[in-house]
Amino acid sequence: MPRTETPARPNTHEMVVIHRVFRRESRLLIDLVGAVRPGDTARAAVLAGHLRDYLLGLHNHHHGEDELLWPPLLARVDLEADLVLRMEAQHERIAATLSRVELACAKWTGLAAEDERDALVAALAEHRAVLVEHLDDEETHLLPLAARHLTVPEWNSLGEHFLASTPKSKLLAFLGMVLEEADPRERAVILGGLPRPARVIWHTVGRLAYPRLVRRVRG
Repeated sequence: MPRTETPARPNTHEMVVIHRVFRRESRLLIDLVGAVRPGDTARAAVLAGHLRDYLLGLHNHHHGEDELLWPPLLARVDLEADLVLRMEAQHERIAATLSRVELACAKWTGLAAEDERDALVAALAEHRAVLVEHLDDEETHLLPLAARHLTVPEWNSLGEHFLASTPKSKLLAFLGMVLEEADPRERAVILGGLPRPARVIWHTVGRLAYPRLVRRVRG
């Protein structure tokens, strides 16, 4: 009898590593914004820039899921369709919190006033609560479903979408954010999935630039 090979399954643990970025940065933004002294517009500008990068990364991450993850899953699952629809609804809730965060940030950055700072902190806290609920739900229930029903190329298209939709000037910073809390095995998988020129750029430029970015943002 000929041997039947089991099809390769996606490495969905990569998503868990990426989610650490959003958990960490959403928490740090609450603390960092809350610590800004009233009137410190220079510090407010630094954190507003970091917040914009956070919003960009989360938007591109979720847009990739909306376009490339939910549709094929809905086409292949039956009883679990409600789960996928729940993920979509959670994305809409997160997007609503982000709109409030953006509005609050715009009001704060001009004068860095105390009331506007506190309003932004409240908006960030609301956002994080909704976000973490979604990330927990997705990791527990959705990722096993994706591992069963998606091919490796379909799963990899999520990363390709993020790279294509993100300005090249931001990619090293986002890579640093992902690698920051990765263990050695996770780092090897993430870096091993990059083209060799990208790995060289990370080791020669990004690896040194990312700590400077962290010091600038976190103080």
